[in-house]
Amino acid sequence: MKIFITGGAGFIGCNLAHHHLTRGDTVVVFDNLSRKGTDNNLAWLQAECGERLSFVRGDIRDFDALRAALTPDVARVYHMAGQVAVTTSVVNPREDFEINALGTFNVLEAVRAVAPQAITFYASTNKVYGGMEEVVVVEEATRYRYRDFALGIPESQTLDFHSPYGCSKGAGDQYVRDYARIYGMRTVVFRQSCIYGTRQFGVEDQGWIAHFCIAARLGRPISIYGNGKQVRDILWIEDLVAAYQAAAERIDVAAGRIYNIGGGSENTMSIWTECGAILTRLARHDIPVIYGDWRPGDQPVYVSDIRKAEHELGWRPKVSVEEGIGRLWRWIDANPGLFG
Repeated sequence: MKIFITGGAGFIGCNLAHHHLTRGDTVVVFDNLSRKGTDNNLAWLQAECGERLSFVRGDIRDFDALRAALTPDVARVYHMAGQVAVTTSVVNPREDFEINALGTFNVLEAVRAVAPQAITFYASTNKVYGGMEEVVVVEEATRYRYRDFALGIPESQTLDFHSPYGCSKGAGDQYVRDYARIYGMRTVVFRQSCIYGTRQFGVEDQGWIAHFCIAARLGRPISIYGNGKQVRDILWIEDLVAAYQAAAERIDVAAGRIYNIGGGSENTMSIWTECGAILTRLARHDIPVIYGDWRPGDQPVYVSDIRKAEHELGWRPKVSVEEGIGRLWRWIDANPGLFG
């Protein structure tokens, strides 16, 4: 198959590219290399499977460049490119809109014009549900939890875009879904929750698990916004790649559908009171942190109800929290030169 990945040198994109390249597919990576670590990820892909990899340096805000890079024989399009941080969206909402909302529209229109038969995936976010202030949250010793959603938040939860990032990603989310209804395109939306793994160069406002692991391993400062009891479900990157593969294999069911994709209720962790304890064991010393105010739109709890994906796609996570963080720690430990 021929695969086209926007943001293909980013964390998720390069892992998807590697998955397909090792299967024998050809892959076109479309990326502007603006994110930290993307040049390293691209070099890794080229070294591993360069003969079947094509790279196009481009920006999803440029419709003509997207259309020129696509070809009619593309079988799958993974739209992974985007502005990824809530904090950045608050500082520069216009750029956030142009990348996430207009950029996603450009991708859809380019696919519709050039390769309308392609399966098109969109990496959305749990932030489309907003702060969910109406959902009752209970505070416990080390974490928050939902009172009434033991298995997490389902796809039927009301959309409530909060922050420019939530608005721009939410607009893309709904456009991708509607292009299946209006134009018959085979689009699938994944509302993703805290994906982590190797090839992730996390920073303070995005990719928090990798950021904490990198900082703890290299002795860098860590800031916690809020009290550290905020809970997230986390998903190892290979489990996410398996979810995309499962949706493609069941596209007759998945086309036009939206799925919450995360670790689910069995793979949750509070961002510091519990994550910090794991990292302290791995580092074998106490890890100092600085606490600050809560950030806009931050949810005390977000856990994905993943039963729809389990039922319709036959998919469920395989890598536990402890195992995944251990794998990430060992990768960082083996590659300290990547984090200069």
